[in-house]
Amino acid sequence: MDSRDVAMGLMFLSQTAVGVLGNFSLLYYYLVLFCNECKLRSTDLILRHLVMANSLVILSKGIPQTMTTLGLKHYFNDYVCKFLFYMQRVGRSVSIFITCLLSIFQNITISPMNSCWKDLRGKASKYIGFSISLCWILYMVVNSIFPLQIFSKWSIKNLTKKTNYGYCFSQSGDKISESVYAALFVFPEVVFSMLMIWSSGSMVLLLYRHKQRVQHIHSIKVSPRTSPESRATQRILVLVGTFLSFYTLSSILNVCVALDFNPSWWLVNSNSLISMCFPTVSPFLLMSPDSILSRLCF
Repeated sequence: MDSRDVAMGLMFLSQTAVGVLGNFSLLYYYLVLFCNECKLRSTDLILRHLVMANSLVILSKGIPQTMTTLGLKHYFNDYVCKFLFYMQRVGRSVSIFITCLLSIFQNITISPMNSCWKDLRGKASKYIGFSISLCWILYMVVNSIFPLQIFSKWSIKNLTKKTNYGYCFSQSGDKISESVYAALFVFPEVVFSMLMIWSSGSMVLLLYRHKQRVQHIHSIKVSPRTSPESRATQRILVLVGTFLSFYTLSSILNVCVALDFNPSWWLVNSNSLISMCFPTVSPFLLMSPDSILSRLCF
C-alpha cells in the first residue's frame, strides 16, 4: 500500500472519529435533557436535526473514504454505492435547509418589536417541527429518484461518462436528468445560501445597533456582560459563517470533480475532506460549557 494512501486514510479516520464523537456527544446531551424533563427550546429542536443530518454525512462519506484509502474498497458493490450516495445527498440537503432555518429563526427571535418580523415571532416556533419533518420527507422522496444513476465500478465496465469518487463511480445522466437535478437540488441550495447571507448580515447589524444603544448606560468602571441572546446569536453567526465557507469550497471542488471524468487522486480526496469539515466541527461550535452545565444542573 502506498504511503500517501495510509496517510490519507489516517486523516479520514481521525476526521470521522472526531465528527462522530462531537455529534453523538451533542445528541447525548439532548437525550439527557429529555430524560430529565427539561424544557427544550425551539433552537434545540433545530440543532438536534442538524446534528442528525451531519452525522448522516459523516457516516456515509467518512467510513467508505477511510476504507478505500486503506485498501478495503472491494466491499462496495452496486447496491452499497447507491445507498451511500443516497444518504450523502439526503444529509447534505437537510443540513443546508436546517442551517438556513436556524439562521432565519434566530434573526426573528432577536428582531425588535417594531420590525417587520414582529408578527412572525409568536408563530415561527409553532411551524418549526412541521417544516423540519417536511424537509426530511421531501428530500428522502426526491433523492430516491436518482439512485438508479449511481453505478459501482465492479458491476459497470463499459461506461464512457462516469465520475470516479474513489470508492464508487457515478454515471452522468442525459441533459434532461441533469436539468431536473439542478432544479431540485442546486437551485434550492443557492437560494438557502443567499437567505443565510442575508439573515446573517441582518443579525450582525442588529447586534451592532444594540451595542451602540446600550453603551451609554454602562459606566466606564463596570464592564457590561453579554446577554444570553447575544451569545447565542454570535455562536449561530460563527456556525453559519463556517458553513458558508466550507460549503462554497466544497461546491467548487464538486464541480471540478463532476467536470473531470477521471479526477486526480488529490482532487477526489481533498473534496471528501472539505465536504466533511462542517459536519465535523459544527457540534464543537454549538457547545457552550456555561449553558450546558447550567441546564444540566438546574
